[in-house]
Amino acid sequence: MKSLQQLLDNDLILSFQEGNQAALETLVNRHKEKIFTSILFMVKDKYLAEDLFQDVFIKIIDTLRSNRYNEEGKFIQWALRIAHNLCVDYFRKVKRGSIISSDDKDVFDMLNLTNESADTSMIQSQTRQKLHDMLSHLPEEQREVIVLRHFADMSFKEIAQITNTSINTSLGRMRYGLINLRKMMVEYQIVF
Repeated sequence: MKSLQQLLDNDLILSFQEGNQAALETLVNRHKEKIFTSILFMVKDKYLAEDLFQDVFIKIIDTLRSNRYNEEGKFIQWALRIAHNLCVDYFRKVKRGSIISSDDKDVFDMLNLTNESADTSMIQSQTRQKLHDMLSHLPEEQREVIVLRHFADMSFKEIAQITNTSINTSLGRMRYGLINLRKMMVEYQIVF
C-alpha cells in the first residue's frame, strides 16, 4: 500500500472524503507554499495573506466534504482559482485601488536561499527588495500574470482560466509586464 505522500491529489481527496483526516493534511502540506505565495504576491501583506490562506482552505474543505469537487486531477489550479477569487473579493469589499504592503517581509524572504557569506546574503536581500518594489509598480493585471506564471508555475492556459481572460490576453499582460520591468531596470540602473 502506498504512503499518503505517494498518492495523487485525487486519491488524497477521495481518502479525505472517506474520513481520513491525514490525507487532507498531506494535500495541504503539498500545496500550501504555492498557494500562500500566490496570495501574498497579490495582497502584499503577510497577515492578510495568512487570513485569506485560511479562508481558501476552509472553502476547499467545505467543498470536499459536501462532495462538490469535480476538477478531475486539477486540484492545484482549482485551489489557486479559489485563492485568486478570494483576493479579488477582498479588494472589492474594501474598495482599495492599489495593493499596499504593511509588512517589511515578503515572499522572497520565504525562499530557502543558502548563502556562503554575509555579502551574498545582503546582495540577495537587496535584489529581492528591488524586484518586489518593481513588481509593486506594475499595473495589477500585469503583476498578477507575472506572479502566477513565475512564482506559482502556472501555464498561460491556467492563468487565463483563473483570471477569466483569453490566453492571448494573459500573454499580452505578461509581455507588457516584462517590458515595463525592463524599462524600470534601465531607468534605475538595476542589474540582476
